[in-house]
Amino acid sequence: MTVAARPMFELDDSFARELVGLHQPWQAVPVAEPSLVVLNEGLAEQLGIDVEALRSPAGIALLAGNAAPAGVTTVAQAYAGHQFGGYSPRLGDGRALLLGEIISVDGARRDLHLKGSGRTPFARGGDGRAALGPMLREYLMGEAMHALGIPTTRMLAVIATGESIGREVDGRYAQVPGAVLTRVAASHLRVGTFQFAAATGDRAILEDLVRYAIARHAPGAANADNPALALFDHVVGVQAGLVARWMEVGFIHGVMNTDNVTISGETIDYGPCAFMEAYDPATVFSSIDHAGRYAYGNQPAITTWNLARLAEAMLALFDDDNDSAIELATASLQVFPERFQTAWSGAMRSKLGLAPDEVSGDVLVADLLTLMHDNGVDYTAGTRSLSAVLRGERRTEMFGDGFDEWCERWRPAVISTPDELDLRNPLYVPRNHLVEEALAAATTGDLAPFEQLLAAVTDPFTERPGLDRYATPAPPDFTTGYQTFCGT
Repeated sequence: MTVAARPMFELDDSFARELVGLHQPWQAVPVAEPSLVVLNEGLAEQLGIDVEALRSPAGIALLAGNAAPAGVTTVAQAYAGHQFGGYSPRLGDGRALLLGEIISVDGARRDLHLKGSGRTPFARGGDGRAALGPMLREYLMGEAMHALGIPTTRMLAVIATGESIGREVDGRYAQVPGAVLTRVAASHLRVGTFQFAAATGDRAILEDLVRYAIARHAPGAANADNPALALFDHVVGVQAGLVARWMEVGFIHGVMNTDNVTISGETIDYGPCAFMEAYDPATVFSSIDHAGRYAYGNQPAITTWNLARLAEAMLALFDDDNDSAIELATASLQVFPERFQTAWSGAMRSKLGLAPDEVSGDVLVADLLTLMHDNGVDYTAGTRSLSAVLRGERRTEMFGDGFDEWCERWRPAVISTPDELDLRNPLYVPRNHLVEEALAAATTGDLAPFEQLLAAVTDPFTERPGLDRYATPAPPDFTTGYQTFCGT
């Protein structure tokens, strides 16, 4: 039986209190022998949580779901969503639990959320548990993205459950170690949350959700002439900026369903995600993305599509007249391509060391990407090498014919020093072969490869002795046919 935990930090439950019809009170299913695998001490300190308290038996019990936080109602959240274009009216936290909200040291309200804590009323089959490998993957990816300066949910801890769960591994069924992940987020409000609220047909539920989302993520919208539309405008803006940053570093989310698009503009759900190796806009790693819907180059267009679904869910609050509401939504949504292009162009110009107003900037970016595509250049290694070119080294062999001519146009436009360029182009990202190596070892109880990779990618711009393998592209025999999996 789940027992109440002694308070080691204060939690609020505003989501559970203020939003009727969007959650189900629930408790985690206790696990057999919880033990701490990894704890994000830096994040704990930012949240104002005592690290030693989290490492204590009481702290581990709370993070595992064996103890319920005192004074709040833990809930499984309800949401709907389009999954690969098909609408599912009832998704929700099938194996997750919102413990509550904590006010961090900087005054921000953050969700604490368990993943792998057992079946809930929203479960769509399965055991409601999570495997250790995928939870460590989520921890690793979230911390890597944070170190790159990209808005993201983060992971506070991974707890081993002491139980084995059945999963398909390399095409066969196997027993693997179970785990519970603690995720920290600005909130877990998603496009799918609004879709679920709209589908209830109860306008009051949708209005309450909009008010709540504005208070947490866009407080200025409360004073707008049309607060719901102002909130939508805000989400369009933060999503444009987020996806531009993904594209800048070669990140492929892999499962951009509407239930994985946050209102806050944070990256969420690191299931089949990966960092691109050789530059190719058609790159897909996800094993379930058979048609390439969520390929690297499709991410801006898919985000527009997902935001259109958010507009549909909020339409009734934009204007009582449906035609007018559609016009308002369309006008707001049509700004997305421009906002994305501005954010992406600015990021890429900076990546190349160019001034924001450099007239040849977009052409230089496009021509470099063409050279990378035509010659199969590793995206991370190729962009990082630009600082070496500024230092006088040659990279013609890497980029192929045409690179010298490109450099002749690029160098006169550069305003950054080589050192400044290094701070825009990471050397270390979670390369797919290294991630697989680390997770495979961790599953057998060896955490050293995971810890070494984590140390590299959480300081991605600084070259350090002994880390050459973390900056080296995957061998060709690994990249051919490589797939990532959801880990569910």
